[in-house]
Amino acid sequence: MSEDIINYRRHGSRFKARRRAVDIIFEAEFRDLDPVKIVEERVELAKDPANAVKPVPEYTATIVEGTATNLDAIDDAISMNLASEWRLDRLPAVDRAVLRVAAWELLFNDEVPNQVAMTEGIELAAQYSHDKAPAYVNAVLDGVSRAADLKLADAAAAKADTTEVATEAAEDAELDALIGNVVSEDSQAADRKPVEGDSDSTSG
Repeated sequence: MSEDIINYRRHGSRFKARRRAVDIIFEAEFRDLDPVKIVEERVELAKDPANAVKPVPEYTATIVEGTATNLDAIDDAISMNLASEWRLDRLPAVDRAVLRVAAWELLFNDEVPNQVAMTEGIELAAQYSHDKAPAYVNAVLDGVSRAADLKLADAAAAKADTTEVATEAAEDAELDALIGNVVSEDSQAADRKPVEGDSDSTSG
């Protein structure tokens, strides 16, 4: 792949949105603030050009809110895929931010292919962190990606089971209705059939 293509991808709107999300999540942890509140403040400040604050991309806001909402599940997925001698709280803060952004995309954003989320996360690690970061970020995200694939497979299986149960229930209901109609028609026919001897008793 040529360097021009890589640079183009790195400077695409989605990559810039991810990078801004990493900045905000890192800042929020460093300052012990709610990252969603930081986004809201930046959005308001950006409305006035005098503040010299860059507008917050919509996808940045989506990432930050999604990461904050699902932080426990995201951190659990990351921790499960760290090497045994590593702990999430001991990683550099910028690496945590990068991993959280990429893990959110892998686990909670079906619109982004897993390979794209992983590649972008590795590139962010290469830009922000030390030389060894891209390799272990790659390893962690690969594990999270596999977990995401299993989650999708389980969801698909559950949906298929639900559909099958609903189909069977509909078929049972249709059969019950059919049997009910037959019984009703037989009952009505029996009511209309004259009873033997009735004509003699009325004529006498």
